[in-house]
Amino acid sequence: MSATLGELSEISGAKLEGDADCVINVVNTLRMAKKGEISFLSNRHYAHQLPLTNASAVILAEEDLKNCPTSSLVTETPYLAYAKIANYLYPAIESSGSIDKSAVIGSESKIDDSVIVSANVVIGDNVIVGAGTFIGPGCVIEDNVVIGENTSLLANISIRYGVVIGKYVTLHPGVVIGADGFGMAQENGEWLNIPQIGSVKIADKVDVGANSTIDRGAIEDTIISKGVKIDNQVQIGHNVIIGEHTAIAGCTGIAGSTVIGKRCMIGGAVSISGHIKIADDVMITGMSGVANSIKSPGVYSSGIPITENKVWRRNVIRFKNLDALFKKLMK
Repeated sequence: MSATLGELSEISGAKLEGDADCVINVVNTLRMAKKGEISFLSNRHYAHQLPLTNASAVILAEEDLKNCPTSSLVTETPYLAYAKIANYLYPAIESSGSIDKSAVIGSESKIDDSVIVSANVVIGDNVIVGAGTFIGPGCVIEDNVVIGENTSLLANISIRYGVVIGKYVTLHPGVVIGADGFGMAQENGEWLNIPQIGSVKIADKVDVGANSTIDRGAIEDTIISKGVKIDNQVQIGHNVIIGEHTAIAGCTGIAGSTVIGKRCMIGGAVSISGHIKIADDVMITGMSGVANSIKSPGVYSSGIPITENKVWRRNVIRFKNLDALFKKLMK
């Protein structure tokens, strides 16, 4: 849809500098934008593109206004203003309910009349699906699942028995919710699987990225709290609890029974051990390994940056000799 810069200023809370009647139709990058399009600058890496942009308007900070050749929306948080404007210009598609003829729906299930059930969907017995929810092609929803209003299951998603999903949740293609946790006992060198009898509870306004997996609890439930954002290919083990509004980047793995606080930010490919606790407002940088509890807010990192192989090999040898060197120094 379209909007004037004056309207976008009100929507985003940003101060308008320029033509309030300029009509904006599209969001684009600084480099590619043209007339009728709006862009934004929030990363200093792209500041050199600002004076050359052909956008009709740019969302930016006060310090960049002097370099802007066009109308602008000025704010202390350009990326947040961009997010608000993008949501307005690209609203979610609304549609009346329908059930594809290829869908299979079990007995005693209650599917609201406004729900869209796409091709080749399988829904088990005693399932409840709230109003305005979209179930994409190829999804499998097992028995006794509850799905709240205005939730989107985009495609090929598996929701196992007894899972509870809140309102305004988005599950991207390939997500698996409620598979068995990794629970086994050993006897005489062989493994005996332990039934995972807990479930998964996902609160409102949670996003789960493509091909991510959230395991059901061993006895108690795995809990994903309100507003949590999970990127692609993230593995969350059984009985994990994730606090409100925490964001987890791609390829992160969280082992079982770990508790992560509110408003945490976890970078890509982070490995988090089981049975530990992470405080509220913790930021963990990418590729870190977390083996112990983190008790205080702050930024945490581990590992060493990439370097030339011959330097890395020398550093590894030196690291392996640290204990012997320490004992020598103590003597």
